[in-house]
Amino acid sequence: MTPKAASEVIVPKRRHSSDLLGIAYLGTIGVVMLAWIGSLVWATIAFFSWLVS
Repeated sequence: MTPKAASEVIVPKRRHSSDLLGIAYLGTIGVVMLAWIGSLVWATIAFFSWLVS
């Protein structure tokens, strides 16, 4: 392959939609995990508050 032919190789551009989809998935997982942890903390506080009273 000549240097000219090697320089004319077409490289497809990377799509950014998959990156945005991955960020959306990670954001969704983060929100769900925060809600789950928050509900566990709330339930623990409610239980101990009931236990003490």
